[in-house]
Amino acid sequence: MALLQDTRKLAQLLLKDRKIDRSGFDQIMTRLTEKSKTVTGKQGHYSKAVEQNGADVIRFISGLNIRSAGRKNKVVGEDEIVKSVAAHFKLPYKKLDPLDLDINVVTRTIPKPFALKHMIVPLSEQDGVLNVALIDPESHEAVDGIARVTGKKINTILASPDDIQRIINEFFGFRSSVSKAEEQISGPHIDLGNLEQLNRIKRPDQIQSNDEHIKNAVDYLFNSALELRASDIHVEPKREVSLVRFRIDGLLHEVYKVPKGIHQAIVSRIKMLSRLNIAEKRLPQDGRIRLEYEDGSSEIRVSTMPIAFGEKLVMRVLRQEMLLRDMESLGFFPEDLIKLERSLHKPHGIVLVTGPTGSGKTTTLYSALGLLANSEKNIVTVEDPIETICPDFNQVAVQPSIGVTFSSSIRTILRQDPDIIMIGEIRDYETAENAIQAALTGHLVLSTLHTNDTTSTITRLLDLGVKPYQINSSVVSIIAQRLVRIVCADCAVETKYSKKKLASLGVKIDRSEVALKEGKGCQECRFTGYKGRTGIYEALEMDDTVRRMIQEGQSVISIRKHALKHGMTTIRDDLVRKMLKGVTTLSEVLRVGSGF
Repeated sequence: MALLQDTRKLAQLLLKDRKIDRSGFDQIMTRLTEKSKTVTGKQGHYSKAVEQNGADVIRFISGLNIRSAGRKNKVVGEDEIVKSVAAHFKLPYKKLDPLDLDINVVTRTIPKPFALKHMIVPLSEQDGVLNVALIDPESHEAVDGIARVTGKKINTILASPDDIQRIINEFFGFRSSVSKAEEQISGPHIDLGNLEQLNRIKRPDQIQSNDEHIKNAVDYLFNSALELRASDIHVEPKREVSLVRFRIDGLLHEVYKVPKGIHQAIVSRIKMLSRLNIAEKRLPQDGRIRLEYEDGSSEIRVSTMPIAFGEKLVMRVLRQEMLLRDMESLGFFPEDLIKLERSLHKPHGIVLVTGPTGSGKTTTLYSALGLLANSEKNIVTVEDPIETICPDFNQVAVQPSIGVTFSSSIRTILRQDPDIIMIGEIRDYETAENAIQAALTGHLVLSTLHTNDTTSTITRLLDLGVKPYQINSSVVSIIAQRLVRIVCADCAVETKYSKKKLASLGVKIDRSEVALKEGKGCQECRFTGYKGRTGIYEALEMDDTVRRMIQEGQSVISIRKHALKHGMTTIRDDLVRKMLKGVTTLSEVLRVGSGF
């Protein structure tokens, strides 16, 4: 009997490879016997009747959550099982990453029923060789069938059942939805000699946004983005096709190419979900979608913009669990966290968080509000738009078209007996003035500005028209921040660098040599070497000397020198510290820190 059709044989292989120990093996056999009794109703020790195919056997063992013999803090999952099978048959193993696959090769080589029956998917084609991923290396019938149909040489790679099932569902599902929607638009079997039939052809802008295939395509799009931890989804019309790109850990990756003909249908579906005007294609629009799924919920912030080849969509994916986090998990070193929390617990004043778009300012503000929220506090936010709905806050959305602006909202909020006010962004003097008045009348105000560092925020406020005495009397602290990628813990390796080598790259250390971590790439991080992002910070507390220097009109350079002399850590210094502690890499220091 083939290896993957015999649970005992597979368990013995895992025991031999030291993936499991003897107690793990006994656990598998005990559960197998129990399952056999349940299925067959007999009292025998073992029954082949309960075993169906390779995927079932692998899922049966992985579902027992047996502790790994070599790594007690981990369980033996599908990937570890398939790795043992791959080594046994001397075949390569691959963790399937949707970003690396060509949807055309996957979906147009073999039909979906065949792929599901044999749990096999084509991955790529090069020089007449077709790479296919499958579960069972002894599935010769499936491999021979693909070779006959394609006329190509087949190179087999092993992958886990979950990976193959996910690729089949996502790729075939998305492709099927897109193809059927395209057929509805173009009318594939139209007799052009019959004028009556010509009237049935739909132009691209005529397809209904509530068409079932378009619904499915958009659902696949959202599911894929959530699974890949994407922070943004871009749908970009080009001359011939429409590109779908995901931003993952700060970098954009191309995921799909869809026919240009259904681009507007996808846009219309998303605009309908976000309650935007489907008919308006000339003006930018903003909206939001709330997604509910098995593991939680997310807010999708939608922005449309007309460009040369149609409407471009950008959707920001906002997970509540990512926005409302413990302050310690944001990446603050203890001394900077103490500064921030000291400012947050002041009875009144303004705390400013600065940085460019996408630097994590909103996460810092929401996490700060989460720290402060309790039944004794009335917290009111005014945002453009509301990032995510939080029941602990009273949230107001800016709507300039009907006169609801930041400044007008703040005036109204002050009549609502607030304790803490969060202003999404200070953009003009009127908003800044109202924020200052709120701080001077006994309220704690949190807000953001788009500046590069803490001290340049002072210049920005002065440029908006704020007087020096207003800054001194209201602002209590300024936090500047960026985001950097985190080294993948599963594939991190150490590389030694000399002091001289680092100095040549603009990084100064006080040791002759240092071991820095780098990710060599693994299945957990999709072979990027990074998994997740963390913040790097610069915290400036407004002491009496800084206030005096502002009042005297001294330069930002002088203020910065004073702050550095009295213990302020710059963003670059914070980044280097995180590199030395193994949180991030030298490459990230050179990439992000080059601007400081």
